[in-house]
This record gives sequence, C-alpha cells and structure tokens, in this order.
Amino acid sequence: MLTSRLITELIPQRYSVRRYQNAALAIETQIELRDRLGAIRRGPLGAPVRFQLAAASAGDAQALRGLGAYGFVHHPSGFIIGAAQVNGGAAATEEAIARSGALEDYGYALEQAILEATDLGLGTCWLGGSFTQSSFGKRIDKAAGEIVPAVCSVGYAEAGGRARDLIRRQAHADQRLPWESLFFDGEFGRALRAEAAGKYAEALEMTRLAPSASNKQPWRVVRMGSQWHFYCQRTAGYGKGSLIFVLLNLADLQRLDIGIAMCHFELTARERGLSGRWRRSDPGLPPVDRHTVYIATWQGESE
Repeated sequence: MLTSRLITELIPQRYSVRRYQNAALAIETQIELRDRLGAIRRGPLGAPVRFQLAAASAGDAQALRGLGAYGFVHHPSGFIIGAAQVNGGAAATEEAIARSGALEDYGYALEQAILEATDLGLGTCWLGGSFTQSSFGKRIDKAAGEIVPAVCSVGYAEAGGRARDLIRRQAHADQRLPWESLFFDGEFGRALRAEAAGKYAEALEMTRLAPSASNKQPWRVVRMGSQWHFYCQRTAGYGKGSLIFVLLNLADLQRLDIGIAMCHFELTARERGLSGRWRRSDPGLPPVDRHTVYIATWQGESE
C-alpha cells in the first residue's frame, strides 16, 4: 500500500458514494492514482490483476461515453476498471474461476485500490451488478481468460449526498453484524470474544466493517491456533444461482466480498506488525449449513 494515512483510519472513513460533484478529477490526483493502481498486480491467492483509471478532463464528458452504471451513481468523475486473469489465459469457465480464486483476488485488489483512492480524498462506490460489462471490458481491452466482475466509480463526494442515498438506507449500509455472528473460536457455534482475539482483534474489527454487496456480510472466520480460516456463508436466494444473477450473467458477488474482507484483515494485521500469508488449507470443519463454503486461510506466526 502507498497510502499516507493508516489503514485503520481509512477503513472507517470510507463509505459508498453514489452522488458526486459534477467536476473533473485534478490532474495531479489522476496521475497519483494511476501510479498507485499500477502497483497492484496480483491477488493474495495468486491471480494476476490489473487496473486502470478512466477519467474525464474538465469539459470532456466524451471520455466516459458508453461506460454506463444504470443510474446507480450520479456524475462520477471516472471509474477504476480492472481485470483478473483466470486459468493462465484459458477459457474463464465458472469452475475455473472458482478453482483459481480469481474472484477473491479481484475483490481484495479492487478494495486495495479503493482505499488508495480514499487516501487521495476521493469518494468511491463498488459496482458489481450495475454496470455494462461489455463496455467496461472493451475499455480495458479484456483478454481471453480475463474477467471484469466489478468496477468502481470515483469522484468528489457531493455535500449531503450520503443523507439522500435511498439505496444506502434500504441496505442499512451503516449496520454491521456483531462479532458473535462472524468470528468463531475453534469451531462454528463457539463465538470468539474480542478480548480473546489478542493481537488480531483490530484486524477482525476492520474485517467486520468491510463493505459487501447489499450489505449481506457473508464472511465467517474461525480461529484455530495461529490459523484464521475464512468461509463464505452464502445468503439463501441471493447471488450465485439466483434467477436474477443467472439472467444478467453477474459475477459471484459474495466471493468478491470475501476478498474485500481478506484485504481489510491482512492490511490491518500488517500495519500492526503481524506477519503471515494466505494459503488454501481447508480444516474440514463441519459447516454451519449447505450455504457455507471454505475459501482461504491466513497462516500467522505462532504466538
């Protein structure tokens, strides 16, 4: 990360901005953001990622022509567009995407980009199911085997726009599930208390504050010694397999959400001097239900 401020300051500050000032990004801000995006090249599970900024200059609305967001955001100054490589360039089938971890990697990497934008004083909004995939894919020259599962609008937040955001109110965006619903000690059903989380308490709190599609908060974390196992507890009737997602050919947004949670966890842990690495090491725990799937494990140093 190239941020000038602490991650633990940026995460609580950032919120989804859907109403922007009708103003172009400052040239120096565009240059700095592009430099920071260029430094993000791979996700934690190994998928190559790349990002670019599509931004209009003052009086040049043509620069964003064709990049539609279905009216979910108003007057964005630009978009962060990315692509993740799946399966070494082979066909990006659903099975290959799940096996590669590309969705989690993309979610992690785009959230990292969003925190960089927040550090530069910009407002942002995740766009998963509300953008024209073909036009954004064309803008980034999407290659064979790449996916563009989400993009992000950027700009200067309109004064008072947060209070007028109907989508935000409908999703109860400022509400988060309590610790006992998200974090567990040794097994599902045994809640991990904040005071028992030790050095990782702040990393977990920043994970709890992570944004997610429709604020569903699908991440679940089980601590087993120095390992932190991340699971996706899917929302029944939402996301993968639901009729609307199938008809619109949308990405598996809840796996993107897990990547966002992983990003908050790792960046906070590293900021606090806690080393570790991501790997896939399914502990074989009995799941909460059929909607719960293992994703990845943070292997920390033994305390």
